[in-house]
Amino acid sequence: MHDIVIRGGTIIDGSGAKGYTGDVALDGDRIAQVGGKAGPGKREIDAHGQIVTPGWLDIHTHYDGQATWDPVLAPSSWHGSTTVLMGNCGVGFAPVRKADHDCLIDLMEGVEDIPGIALAEGLEWNWESFPDYLNVLGSMDRTIDVAAQVPHHPLRVYVMGDRAVRREIATATDIEAMSRLTEEALKAGAFGFTTSRTEQHKTTKGELVPGRFAEDQELFGIGSALGRAGRGAFGMLSDFEDESSEFEWMRTLSKSTGRPIWFLLTDRSYDPQRWVRLMDGVRSARKSGANIIAQIAGRPVGIILGLTTSMNPFAARPSFAALSKLSHEERLARLRDPAVRARILSEEPSEALLAIQPPLQRPLASRWERIYILGDPPDYEPDQSRSIEGLAAQTNLTPAEYCYDYLTAENGDRMLFYPTTNYVHGDHGVVHDMIADKDTILGLGDGGAHVGLICDSSLPSYMLTHWARDRHRGPKFPLEFMVKRLTSEVADFFGFHDRGRLEVGKKADVNVVDAAALRLHHPELCHDLPAGGKRLVQRVDGYTATIVSGTPIFEKGEDTGARPGRLVRATA
Repeated sequence: MHDIVIRGGTIIDGSGAKGYTGDVALDGDRIAQVGGKAGPGKREIDAHGQIVTPGWLDIHTHYDGQATWDPVLAPSSWHGSTTVLMGNCGVGFAPVRKADHDCLIDLMEGVEDIPGIALAEGLEWNWESFPDYLNVLGSMDRTIDVAAQVPHHPLRVYVMGDRAVRREIATATDIEAMSRLTEEALKAGAFGFTTSRTEQHKTTKGELVPGRFAEDQELFGIGSALGRAGRGAFGMLSDFEDESSEFEWMRTLSKSTGRPIWFLLTDRSYDPQRWVRLMDGVRSARKSGANIIAQIAGRPVGIILGLTTSMNPFAARPSFAALSKLSHEERLARLRDPAVRARILSEEPSEALLAIQPPLQRPLASRWERIYILGDPPDYEPDQSRSIEGLAAQTNLTPAEYCYDYLTAENGDRMLFYPTTNYVHGDHGVVHDMIADKDTILGLGDGGAHVGLICDSSLPSYMLTHWARDRHRGPKFPLEFMVKRLTSEVADFFGFHDRGRLEVGKKADVNVVDAAALRLHHPELCHDLPAGGKRLVQRVDGYTATIVSGTPIFEKGEDTGARPGRLVRATA
């Protein structure tokens, strides 16, 4: 008798093959049968009219701190993710010396918008080395599996101290130490190394991150550790100021180490052909024998604007900024004062306040044609009729007046959508082309990060609802293709050898989904981080069951209380 039998669902096995009807049987933490008629089970789940898939692998998260205190890791776990990979964008919390705790908190708060007060309250810092950190992660029972990469900025600070913060050039001794520590971390189970080379990433004080201008020899030195260890991927976010130079060192590193390299790719409004050139660079590099790939998002990287979130269109106006320390209720009352309204609307954004914002966020102070009503259910591919400019044109108000009045109405908790990237042409045409490209992998959900600005850990669910079912402004994708992108493709790239497909002997991570009923909720703000820190979360309907290692963790959206999740350590 099997432990669990999932009866009569449409099996979409993660390979990209067409779905078919059959049973899936689970014994212990492994898949025992896929297809056909299974024997009896101690527990049976009726999946008729539903799809049965592998659990999703979310390869771009920032739960580095949260994973040390929170066993559930919602909202990722709500949306069918059974494995999450953190340590992205070069930020994290290991290795670390006690004197640098505040420095790493400041980095994470500035780069990933995770409240510093929550991190200071939640982190116990019962580790120093990266292997120590993995051991702490491995000691905790949790809902879903977690895995980690070595982040460049903590590594640099650990080796170089204040010289790293001042972005000084690493010496040969520094590079050797960083390489040795990276190899140690990889052999302890890290899935790779990540860095950040962008103006978008700054500390809370507006300073660039420690590895922003790391020279090629530093990257080669650290990257060589992946070759020696025979495992791990090298990942980064770059501004690609010199595209040919960036591709040159990536090609050389990948070919010399035999290891894969990925970088984050989005389109940019100031250079709509940038993503096309970068994909041409990927294809050229791959043709030369380098294993380079672009990691993409499945929808625009969009900021959620509002009076309760971390940003809104009036934040850079001095009179609005002066109210920032008030409670939401006090600020809302002041904003409804006609004199305060008139004063704020009469002001121009302050250059000083704009300067501390990342470059891609600065235009939101005036781009009314690119700010949209989010709606419920949320619309991530809105047309111009849903823009603030379009809605204001139907009234006697200016766009700024319309937006101000919209945000201050009701309870002051309304939300707007501002796509910073991947929406140059006002639709998902570019995103479609990126998803269709065989030289990309799907990620960039940022679960655990930008908690007051972005809520994209719902991306796995969105790939099924929007791209495989609901899209009406352009072509869609087959459901089997989307499931493959969420499972086997990323599992194979990063070396999660035991998961990503419904195959006999693979790990029993499974989703049972009522695809017709799958629905994203409107994002909501909650204060459940340590010290009452706030974050955006997004709920979903339609997951009948999510199973990790053969144990149901969610059934019909409810947490079962089971904690079968573990730390996943990379192997060669």
